Amino acid sequence: MVIDMKVTVYSCREFDEKELFIQYGGEMGIELVLCQDAPCMDNVRLAEGSDCIDILTSKMTKELLAAYKEAGVRYLVTRTIGYDHIDMDAAKELGITVANAPYGPHGVADYAVMLILMSIRKMKRIMERTNIQDYTLKGIQGRELKDMTVGVVGTGRIGRTVIGNLSGFGCKLLAYDLLENEGVKKYAEYVTLEEIWRRADIITLHAPLTDRSYHMIGAETIARMKDGVVIVNTARGGLIDSEALIAGVESGKIGAAGLDVVENEFELYYYDRKSDVLNNRELAVLRGFPNVTVTHHMAFYTDECVRTVVRDSLAGCRLFVEGKKNPWEVA
Repeated sequence: MVIDMKVTVYSCREFDEKELFIQYGGEMGIELVLCQDAPCMDNVRLAEGSDCIDILTSKMTKELLAAYKEAGVRYLVTRTIGYDHIDMDAAKELGITVANAPYGPHGVADYAVMLILMSIRKMKRIMERTNIQDYTLKGIQGRELKDMTVGVVGTGRIGRTVIGNLSGFGCKLLAYDLLENEGVKKYAEYVTLEEIWRRADIITLHAPLTDRSYHMIGAETIARMKDGVVIVNTARGGLIDSEALIAGVESGKIGAAGLDVVENEFELYYYDRKSDVLNNRELAVLRGFPNVTVTHHMAFYTDECVRTVVRDSLAGCRLFVEGKKNPWEVA
């Protein structure tokens, strides 16, 4: 295919993405500039001559977007479902079209169920004991899902898949969303958020981060939950007030948590920071609890997901340049 457009790709991982970018770029006739670093003022120049830039979860501020606009960029795609890391108002003001690259729901949904099971079976403590050859049983007695009520907050593609997965465990399922889905009603009862806080033994979050949902779980909502509630978050860190979560774990109100996302994770994931002093004190505290499992925003990370986001992020660039309808544009 004739190469007739250029895309600058930032945060390109050498070990899994690079080969796919080269493959799909060649198939789509796209010249690529591949950069391992996140977009910043120091590497804006790499995008000169590119109509499109392809990013991950880096903060895209108004200043940075303006610099890319000056370099000639008209389209920005993030290789994620969420796009709260992009200043959408600034992008609109500057005339930069923003798109995302949604992946299939199964990877995150599977991971959420895994965190639920790990939390109620106290797997973090079990693994820590096994590593030091402590094979005692005291303190690691678990619970069974069939005896519990699970509240699923958000019934988009991922939330619906979680509900489908959980339906086979025999647990009671509650659901909340602004827009109810008829398929969900086969397995779950739609209720208010207040009822989920009050009735659920386990709460799993699958909602987008908006002004309305920011800190939807905080001190007041935690106080209304069941004693020993389990909270799982594979969506966005800002849905939970970290300080309130810590207080809930310390008081025993929260029995366990499984977190793939935390507040203030930008510029932290996905770098090797083992020799660094981090400025995320809440993360350090949460990681230290024996009943809190923290992973590094990787619920999405499967073979299928990586292929999908690389392919579709470039496909959206191609459609934009050709002036065709683009299903991935968000604004």
